[in-house]
Amino acid sequence: MKDAIYVSKENYLKAILEAEAEGREVIPAVLAHWLEVSAPAVTMALKRLRRDGFVEIGADGIVRLTATGRETAYRTALRHHLIERMLSEIFGMEWHEIHEEAERLEHAVSPAFEAKLKEKLGEGGACPHGNQVLPESPAQRKQRGETPLSEAVEGRRYTVTGLQERDHKLLLFLHHNGIGPGQSLRVVSQNYDQTVSIELDGSVEERSASPEGPGRILGRPAAEAVWLRQENS
Repeated sequence: MKDAIYVSKENYLKAILEAEAEGREVIPAVLAHWLEVSAPAVTMALKRLRRDGFVEIGADGIVRLTATGRETAYRTALRHHLIERMLSEIFGMEWHEIHEEAERLEHAVSPAFEAKLKEKLGEGGACPHGNQVLPESPAQRKQRGETPLSEAVEGRRYTVTGLQERDHKLLLFLHHNGIGPGQSLRVVSQNYDQTVSIELDGSVEERSASPEGPGRILGRPAAEAVWLRQENS
């Protein structure tokens, strides 16, 4: 459980933005789970955010961003995106290491430093996890020709295009299983228990690092977090 002081208003607003993009109804329990804080801490934070005009809470209990809240959430998401790219492209940090670091640093970026990062890196482009600045809905990704691993077709080959990055434990799990952006894989089977069996392509080091060889079985939460593009046969 995180200290409530550590979780700033920007963390809350960005989490609401991400949850909305995933098509979720944002209720306090979702925020408590995502931000790893207690229910009373969420209640207090939402009272302050509503008082300051960042969120609205409907009679149905659903939390929605106001225009001011959405603007603040976007600025935080942009700083996070720029820091992840900086850590990867300039300092060479691995993709599975940078999300937590960016979560800490995004609150310390001054407008002047943000401007320098934009000048150096540009505002567009994907982060090391394969994601755009603003969180995208599953429908938006599917319109671009991407498919979640949970819906991929058996027997076909795909390349990993992006990973849902809000859960650092999930990122480490995927890394330890040899699954990352740019990885080529074949879907062996979509199983009855909603797991997915895959076979990885990769370097000799990647294959030898795991005693299980190139085969993997992923549960549905992990499979829904991995986005793919079908390879040309």
